[in-house]
Amino acid sequence: MGPPRVGPPMSDPTATPAALLPLARAIAREAGALILDAIEGERAVEAKTSPTDLVSEMDRASEALIVRRILEARPRDGILGEEGAVRPGSTGVRWVIDPIDGTTNYLHRIPHFAVSIGVELNDITVAGVVFNPAVDELVAGSLGGGATLNGVPIRPSEEARTGSALVGTGFGYDAGVREQQAAVVVQHVLPRVADIRRSGSAALDLCWVACGRLDAYFERGIQPWDICAADLIVREAGGRSETLEGGPLTLSTTWIAAGAALFPAFRALIEHATRAP
Repeated sequence: MGPPRVGPPMSDPTATPAALLPLARAIAREAGALILDAIEGERAVEAKTSPTDLVSEMDRASEALIVRRILEARPRDGILGEEGAVRPGSTGVRWVIDPIDGTTNYLHRIPHFAVSIGVELNDITVAGVVFNPAVDELVAGSLGGGATLNGVPIRPSEEARTGSALVGTGFGYDAGVREQQAAVVVQHVLPRVADIRRSGSAALDLCWVACGRLDAYFERGIQPWDICAADLIVREAGGRSETLEGGPLTLSTTWIAAGAALFPAFRALIEHATRAP
């Protein structure tokens, strides 16, 4: 995911999930406190790719803090951040950052947004943290170490029937893309599931799949920083999380996630929905 690294990685004995996860957790909590402290204040806001794709000064302040803390602890690591922090590394470790996932919710003071920090080692995500400071919920996972919510192990739901599934989704920023996505949801998905939720944060949607609050999730056009941490969390919790198409993430792929029992039927439903005329 993201731009290629520069130069071959060097061996780093400290680059283990057990070492990287506590650092990610501490940094996410500090960044979460920063953005929560400022939620009631006036904030400068700009549009990025469209009038609905917003970035605030707090997105940038959160990312700056996260990058600073990473480099204080691990100065040779690489970084990919949503708000422009791109830095090649020499250790094989790269931190993938969404400083506020759910910026629109944050700007409207809706308490559903998160700091998302994923850590890759030689292109494999080995640690991830998603922290919603508004409700003090920190979801974390490490490769081979399982997934937790505030330190308590989590599992996806055991629902196996699409007709009984509560499904999360999201929409793109481009008006034309949103229109197509809405048609898929209303015409082909909503009539075949229990209900749909659109929360405004892909990272939190995936974490809700991981802990069983949602049975499944799908969305087209998400970015690496949206899912790097939460994808690992779903898989470590015992669910499945991948592109519908089976290949790497791109802006034209659809990401899907569900508990293991539901995943085959849910994949078939979304494949049908996205191909329907």
